[in-house]
Amino acid sequence: METFSNLISQIDGILWGLPLIIILCGTHLFMTFRTGIIQRYLGKGIRLSVTKDTDGEGEISQFGALTTALAATIGTGNIIGVATAVTSGGPGAVLWMWLIGVFGMATKYSETLMSVKYRVQSKDGRMLGGAMYALERGLGQKWLAVIFAVLAALAAFGIGCMTQSNSIADACSSNFGVPRWIVGLVIAVITAVVIIGGVKSITKVCEKLVPFMALLYVIGCIVILVMNYRYIVPAVVLIIKSAFSVQAGFGGAAGFAVSEAIRFGCARGLFSNESGMGSAPLVAAAAKTKNPVRQSLISMTGTFWDTVVICLMTGLTLVSSVLAHPELGGEMSDDTVLTFAVFDQIPYVGRIFITVSLSLFAFTTILGWSYYGERAAEYLIGPKVMKIYKVIFILLSFLGTVASLQLVWNIADILNGLMVIPNVIGVIGLSGVIIAEGRKYLHNLDGISSDPVPVVKTKWDHKK
Repeated sequence: METFSNLISQIDGILWGLPLIIILCGTHLFMTFRTGIIQRYLGKGIRLSVTKDTDGEGEISQFGALTTALAATIGTGNIIGVATAVTSGGPGAVLWMWLIGVFGMATKYSETLMSVKYRVQSKDGRMLGGAMYALERGLGQKWLAVIFAVLAALAAFGIGCMTQSNSIADACSSNFGVPRWIVGLVIAVITAVVIIGGVKSITKVCEKLVPFMALLYVIGCIVILVMNYRYIVPAVVLIIKSAFSVQAGFGGAAGFAVSEAIRFGCARGLFSNESGMGSAPLVAAAAKTKNPVRQSLISMTGTFWDTVVICLMTGLTLVSSVLAHPELGGEMSDDTVLTFAVFDQIPYVGRIFITVSLSLFAFTTILGWSYYGERAAEYLIGPKVMKIYKVIFILLSFLGTVASLQLVWNIADILNGLMVIPNVIGVIGLSGVIIAEGRKYLHNLDGISSDPVPVVKTKWDHKK
């Protein structure tokens, strides 16, 4: 078992190293220029995200789809993941993480567009979409669609459930002394209450919880930045310099190679915002929207909030804190210890604040991924699997708090990485359709045209 675990760990390290960096960075750049730099519509996407689209077809609001996707995307990677990038790749990794977020918006726009474009309607009136439907209906490659769905359904149990509940249990038990089984019981009960109600119940919770937790975390970062205000400019300078040249570590310690800054910055950025993974479009397809471009622009803002804003705030907070307090450089070998030490700067409540933030981020990830996995399982087996999948997911949310999960984490990490391949094939293969849809709707996003809504006329039967 130890040999198998080490092998899985090595595969995980290789997959999330150069191969995925090349595939995803290449796709981000390709789709950025293929779409005519779609990022310039970011402001319009933000405006549309808070604008109701009552005439569109779908189950949930556009804002609900966005916050549910953000619930799954904004997780421990935005806090601990950024610390990992900094401790392993140096301060320059923050800039590469930020850049990958900027270019990743084009891929998130593209994968969402194909998901909404090729979505279908179930017999009971629900809107279903995702990379599997685009691969089958758009590219005619059902075998790729099945591979993607299998990977997503299984990955949800690991990266979206067990590892997240484990992170919450770690934080609560180590900082508050709460027994892990009690934490697991609470997580399982709350998760059950929310996800049994379906996507409408999940989005109702996410619409309220996600903006609150994100704003709370950003405020905490701002408090620390104000405390270390003299080091903000030096931190920015160090981040930029370290991104393009070999720089000495904090306090004159061993230097970080620029290749390591690029590797860890890109890898953690890609993992954090999930652009190119095909996960967020699974819920975007359920949104009420007049046309696929509207929802795609809204989904694109998710990558902006996740990486360009929250990950940047975390990175700047970490780097400025280490510059202000050189003794923190001694914690650079452990990303979790460094994170808690940095937020301990907030008097009295710092450790409580970061524990609550990590727990909220992880819990909302559980909610978002429960929907992702369920949709993938339904594609493979049909509606009858939904109740069974939810029960298994709830049980695993409890087991994740009391089990050792390094092997589970690595396997789920590999499944996540492999999801990228069929999804990216779909994005590139359907790039012509994506561009055509953009030309059709970008000039008139309110949908007042001769053909504003892609109507789904056929009730979908997954067996066909």
